[in-house]
Amino acid sequence: MIVVTRLNDSQFAVNPDLIERIHASPDTTLVLVDGAQFVVRESMEQVIGMIASYRAEIIRLARDLPTGTETPRALGLVPGPGTTTTTAAVPLRPGRQ
Repeated sequence: MIVVTRLNDSQFAVNPDLIERIHASPDTTLVLVDGAQFVVRESMEQVIGMIASYRAEIIRLARDLPTGTETPRALGLVPGPGTTTTTAAVPLRPGRQ
């Protein structure tokens, strides 16, 4: 999300993936894919810079994710291979086995 400022100085966050186009004549207007329009204080260049920074951050975060070659850590939700459970099975529907 990027944070932009309305003309009344209130701020809001918008998903930059939903921005269809940006107009600057003279105020900067964000037009979303659903047709919603927002007039903001930031210039078109500033909004484009925020979108580029947001996307660069997403790529950086994706690169920091595990690659799949690491040993996965157990979350304790499901018994791992070779382990046995000592609890009884719970039927999904009462009265049925």
